[in-house]
Amino acid sequence: MCKVEKFLYHRKLLEMKVKFLGDSKIEKLKNSLVSRSRMSLWMIRAMTILLLWSCFVHLVAMGEMWGPRLLKGWPSCFNNHHEFPIAAEMTSLPMKIALPPKRIYRNNGYLMVSCNGGLNQMRAAICDMVTIARYLNVTLIVPELDKTSFWNDPSEFKDIFDVDHFITSLRDEVRILKELPPRLKRRVELGVYHTMPPISWSNMSYYQDQILPLVRKHKVLHLNKTDTRLANNELPVEIQKLRCRANFNGLRFTPKIEELGRRVVKILREKGPFLVLHLRYEMDMLAFSGCSHGCNRYEEEELTRMRYAYPWWKEKVINSELKRKEGLCPLTPEETALTLSALGIDRNVQIYIAAGEIYGGKRRLKALTDVFPNVVRKETLLDSSDLSFCQNHSSQMAALDYLISLESDIFVPTYYGNMAKVVEGHRRFLGFKKTIELNRKFLVELIDEYYEGLLSWEVFSTTVKAFHATRMGGPKKRLVIPNRPKEEDYFYANPYECLQLLHENNGNSLEATI
Repeated sequence: MCKVEKFLYHRKLLEMKVKFLGDSKIEKLKNSLVSRSRMSLWMIRAMTILLLWSCFVHLVAMGEMWGPRLLKGWPSCFNNHHEFPIAAEMTSLPMKIALPPKRIYRNNGYLMVSCNGGLNQMRAAICDMVTIARYLNVTLIVPELDKTSFWNDPSEFKDIFDVDHFITSLRDEVRILKELPPRLKRRVELGVYHTMPPISWSNMSYYQDQILPLVRKHKVLHLNKTDTRLANNELPVEIQKLRCRANFNGLRFTPKIEELGRRVVKILREKGPFLVLHLRYEMDMLAFSGCSHGCNRYEEEELTRMRYAYPWWKEKVINSELKRKEGLCPLTPEETALTLSALGIDRNVQIYIAAGEIYGGKRRLKALTDVFPNVVRKETLLDSSDLSFCQNHSSQMAALDYLISLESDIFVPTYYGNMAKVVEGHRRFLGFKKTIELNRKFLVELIDEYYEGLLSWEVFSTTVKAFHATRMGGPKKRLVIPNRPKEEDYFYANPYECLQLLHENNGNSLEATI
C-alpha cells in the first residue's frame, strides 16, 4: 500500500473512533496522527532525494564516457570549451606532474654532508653529493649549509631550496631524507659516527673503493667538505647527466624567492631588454684577493686588515698590481664601463647589478653610471618590505640574483667566481643564452695601453670585440688538462654531456638529454 493510501486510511479510522472516544483521547490521537504524518512526509522526501542522487551519479558516469558526443555544446561542468571563463582559467593552471617511481635498492648506509662556501659553491657540491649517494647506493640526508663562512648566513637548506621538490624529484635515483632515523640520529648526537673531508677532484672509483667501505662499516658517514670533490672529466656520461639533473631539475628555490624573482624580471621587462652585470667588486672579494687597484691608501689598509682578520684566508702578503696583470682581479667599475662601451653595449640599456654592496658605494659606481645611466639593483626596484625576509641572509639574496641572471638578455660577470661559472652553465642549458666571458688578463693590458694613449678608441673597441666574438656562451667542448683539474674548464660552467641535443639543434631547443 502506498504512503498516500495509508494516510487516508488512518484518517478514516480517526473519524470512526471519534464517535466512541472522549475529548482527551481524541486530542492524544490527533497528536499521534500529526507525528506519524510528519514522519511519512520525511520518508517521502528522503526517498526522493536518494532517487535523484542516483540518477545524477549515473548521468555523470555517462557524461565521462559519452560526454564528447552527447554533451557537446552544453553549458555545464562537462564542457571544456575555452569560451567559458572557468574552463579557460583552469587551462592556465600548472599541470600536476606525476612523481617518478621510487628506486628500490639495498641501502648501504647513510651519507651526511656539510657544504662549505657561498651559495653557488654549495649548489654544485649538493649536486655532486646526490650523484655520489646514487652510485654508492646510500641514503642521502638533506645537506647542511655553511653558516661559519665570511657571510655568517644562518639559512637552512629549506630557507633557500624547495626541500620537498628536491626529495621527490630525485626519488627514482636516490633516497633522500630530511633527517636520520631516530636510532641513528641518537648515535650521531653521541658522536658515534665517522667524519672526514673527501679528496678534491676525485673520480667515482675513489668513492667506490675508499668511501663506500667506510659507509658500510660505520653506517653513517659525514663528509665535512664538499666543494670540488668530484672530477670535471673522465666520468661516465650517466654520472655527468645525473649531476645536471640534480642541478637543473632537482634544485629549485623556495616559492617565496622564485615569486620575488619573477616580480623583478617583470619590472625590468616592462622597460625593455636588460643586462645583468655580476660586478664582483665587494669588500670581501677585494680583501680576499688582495686586489686594490684604484683604491686610496685608507681603503688599501682597510682591505689588508680584513684579510688578516680571517685566519682561513691563507694568502696574506699580496702584490695587487701583479695579480691584476695576471688577470686574477675582478674588473673595477671604471674598467667595466670601458669594456662594456668597447663591446658596443647600448648606453641606454638597463643594467641590473647582481652583487652585494659595492666597495666605495656611489662614489666608486659613478664611473659606471656616468656612461650607463640606467643602472638598477634589487634594492632600487623593490620596497624594503619585499626584501625583509632575506635581509642579512646573503645566500637568499644571491638566490634572487641568480634567478634574475638566468632571465637576462645578456649576462656579464667581471670575475670568474662560482656564481659566474654556475650561471654560465645554466644559461647554456637554457639554450646557450648570451654570456660574455671576459678575459681579464687581456683586457687590463689593453685598457692600460688605451689610458696611456697607445691605442685609439676605434682600435681599442675593435680589438675588444674581435677577441670576445667567440666568448659569448655558445657551444664548445670543455678544456681538459690531465692532472691539473683546477686549470681545466669547470664542469658546471659547461656541462657539455648534457647539452649535446641543444648543440645539434643549434640552440633552438630547450630540451636537454638528462
